[in-house]
Amino acid sequence: MPQFEPEAHGGRPRHTVPVDVHLVLRRDGGSGPEVLLSRRAGPVYAAGLWHLPSGHLEPGEDMVEGVIREAREETGVVIAAADVAAAVTVHHRPPQGAGPRIGVLFEVRRWSGAPRVMEPDRCDGMGWYPLDGLPDPMVAYCRAGLDAYRAGLPAAVHFQQPGDPVPYAADAVDRTRLVPGPRADGMELPPRLREFAERAVGRIAEAADASWARTGSRVWRLTGSGGGIWYLKQHRGPAFHDREVAAYRTWAPLLGRGAPRLVAADPAARALVVTALAGRSPHGAVLDAAAEVRLHRELGRLASALHHSSPERPAGPSTAAGTGMSMGMGMGMGMVKRHLEEARPCLAAGDEELVLGLVRTYEDLPRPVLVPTHGDLQYRNVLLADDGEVALFDFERSEYATATRDMVRLGDTWSGRSDLRTAFLDGYGRALTPAEELRLDCEAAFDAVSGIAYGTGHQDPEVAERGHRTLLRLHAAHRR
Repeated sequence: MPQFEPEAHGGRPRHTVPVDVHLVLRRDGGSGPEVLLSRRAGPVYAAGLWHLPSGHLEPGEDMVEGVIREAREETGVVIAAADVAAAVTVHHRPPQGAGPRIGVLFEVRRWSGAPRVMEPDRCDGMGWYPLDGLPDPMVAYCRAGLDAYRAGLPAAVHFQQPGDPVPYAADAVDRTRLVPGPRADGMELPPRLREFAERAVGRIAEAADASWARTGSRVWRLTGSGGGIWYLKQHRGPAFHDREVAAYRTWAPLLGRGAPRLVAADPAARALVVTALAGRSPHGAVLDAAAEVRLHRELGRLASALHHSSPERPAGPSTAAGTGMSMGMGMGMGMVKRHLEEARPCLAAGDEELVLGLVRTYEDLPRPVLVPTHGDLQYRNVLLADDGEVALFDFERSEYATATRDMVRLGDTWSGRSDLRTAFLDGYGRALTPAEELRLDCEAAFDAVSGIAYGTGHQDPEVAERGHRTLLRLHAAHRR
């Protein structure tokens, strides 16, 4: 549990948290690196789940001493202090019981003795597992630390919410937020990423950081020794990586020059390399009216090509009131209410009633079909070349969803510019049906509330302000 102790001056309480130490005992396996995991048993937290050998620090013990002791007590191996390397720090909050804590993962590649179960009352299994093939069920806290470790990043935040599962679940909300180290300049790529990139494209002469400042993913513009240009991306979490790789392999090729080509992917590092495209982002650019109309017509054409790149699917029975990244994908009334609760201090009078009314409207709409979507179609994920050619990139939120999902964030630019909306639908090849028009309003409201909640909580004023603009626009539209 969190503890409080008086500060040296002023007597105000100082927040303190427990410190856990985790052993990443690593060896080279036949198909890549492997780590030692144990299965918890008996009257302990997370019994039946796989976890790294770990434990709490004892009074007066430093972290290195603690991980050496835990290794000996739980696995029987003997480790020298010189062989302990700091790997990852995780700030974790469990979904129930104890408060936040700090977990520190230490990598060890050299030891004495054969690992074995030393505490059978607390552990009923132990084995070596590939880093890219971790077993289920695994403690989500442990998985967050190993995800950061596999990605070569120094830290992660893993704050779970009440009701979240203790075990990692691929289909649950991913609470892991990977935290990068200092931004790289020049050739200061993490060694693992540089090795991966050079295996994919050859020797790299220059790597320039091209990351978007407000996301956990990192991007580098790579220049090869022969002058070629590629982009290297490391994702913040496995879901983002898997979605983007899948989109580049299956849907994006149907866009032709309208999307990058996937060169290589490394799931363990959550990294990929794609080709470069000509153009600049229209985000923040000043375009004349005619040029912006042409841009939206091309965006409509690309959106239509993407939406028809694979067969459509019927929506499942839970497809209602989606929000944020997964609109129309079963997030449900509960998620909308959670975002409303988080955003409530920042909402204007009538906003909550508007959104709840649109939830009811959404639930009464005919069940939609789902199509391949970009998932975050807005100016910052668009490239506009000098010759007017348009391309899309950043497919990390891509998935099967409603077609209108790809019009929600782009639609922010349509306010007061009906010519842009007309141009987009002209390029798209058809008008929206009355049901789709209502669905677009509903999804825009859900995305707005999600954006206000996220932007306020993560110091992202642009996302929050877009949400407020959207709700004002919807108030005006639904008063008519």
